[in-house]
Amino acid sequence: MGKVAFVFPGQGAQYVGMGKDIVENYNTANEIFDLASNAVGYDMKKLCFEGPEEELKKTENTQPSILTTCIAMAKVLEEKGLKADITAGLSLGEYASLVIAGVLKFEDAVALVKKRGKYMQEAVPIGKGTMAAILGMERDALENALEKAKPYGIVEAANFNSPGQIVISGEVEAVEKACEYAKEFGALKAVILPVSAPFHCSMLVPAGEKLAIELDQIDIDAFNIPVIANANADYYGGSSAVKGLLVEQVSKSVLWEDTVDRMLADGVDTFIEIGPGKSLSQFIKKITKKSKESIRIFNVEDKESLENVIENLSTK
Repeated sequence: MGKVAFVFPGQGAQYVGMGKDIVENYNTANEIFDLASNAVGYDMKKLCFEGPEEELKKTENTQPSILTTCIAMAKVLEEKGLKADITAGLSLGEYASLVIAGVLKFEDAVALVKKRGKYMQEAVPIGKGTMAAILGMERDALENALEKAKPYGIVEAANFNSPGQIVISGEVEAVEKACEYAKEFGALKAVILPVSAPFHCSMLVPAGEKLAIELDQIDIDAFNIPVIANANADYYGGSSAVKGLLVEQVSKSVLWEDTVDRMLADGVDTFIEIGPGKSLSQFIKKITKKSKESIRIFNVEDKESLENVIENLSTK
């Protein structure tokens, strides 16, 4: 049997009601939500289960709420005998991976990502930056479109999600021009995303600098299992690499497709997406189409899907 990877989603996966039936049915999950409430200073259950959606969508609320939901579900899986051999997360999801790997204490991580969300939102005035999804285009062709749009401002590749899906980020006019050029150069579609800031581009460097100060204040422990970083699609070399890679991650491209390719090359044949939504499962399906191996992809976001995974995979 091959290796099992736990993978965790990023911002945008949130919805009102996430985690509710897991908390109602598993005490371990309930305890995680209580720890989160104490760490961030508000009722995490109320925010996640009742909203309102506008509050949940605020970046500084979204990030700790998704992290809490992911860790609550992952801890239940571990309690039931399911352990990961490797873990990775998309953007914010990398923090869940570092918690599961024993590197960050959950209470520290949830307080940290609340600040991370605040710093990311504050780095760029509302309306100055945006993001867009470019569909059906290869990386090289997209680079040409980005280069052509540069006279209009900052525009960079933010997320390499899967074959044919790349997200770009930057100043509004430059992103809009890059969308036009991408279509000229063969993109099937270019869609401006409803986001509050231009994440994962150089405009977010100030947010990374503030995050670095916060990371200096927390304990970073040894790795129990390997974690692959977004910024370089490679394994963390040890605890000393954590701060630098998390700071880089804020303003660098998320190399998700490369990360999944790395896991496949290293023998992962079972992916479990843990947390709200199924976006990573969809990306992984596209990425693994080129793999000749038999790959299993599960997602856990409620009691039914969690029990399905336990039934299929648990060793207890």
